[in-house]
Amino acid sequence: MIFRQVCLDRTRLDDRGGITVFVAVCVFALIGIIGVAVDGGSKMRATERADYIAGEAARAGGQAIDPADAINGTAITVDPQAAAAAAQAYLSSAGATGTVSVSGDGGTLNVTVTGSYDTKFLSVVGIGSLSVTGHGKARLLHGVTAPEGN
Repeated sequence: MIFRQVCLDRTRLDDRGGITVFVAVCVFALIGIIGVAVDGGSKMRATERADYIAGEAARAGGQAIDPADAINGTAITVDPQAAAAAAQAYLSSAGATGTVSVSGDGGTLNVTVTGSYDTKFLSVVGIGSLSVTGHGKARLLHGVTAPEGN
């Protein structure tokens, strides 16, 4: 009877294996936090790249001046259709997808780049990719050169 009582007391107070569960939970949580930090930072870099490409495409479109008027020296005007085509060509050369639009008055070129970032850690929990969007805008300036002699 005494032997049985000693064995029961040992099994009630035995906590072997308890630390293993604690470590497993902490390691899982730590990997989750690292995964969110890595994939979140990489998504931010992908968004910055999309913004950069959209801005450069808008600048490329802003360079599409009407050569006939510019060569004559009568005016420096931007051709809205040529600007949109130049911006779309830049997107294609950069390997990006997006949309290009010119405002109704022909004064502003808007570029939106869309894409996705393939996650490294979050794919374990079912999030395989995150959407990325970048925006760029260029004002299509119009100007008239000063007449000679002034």
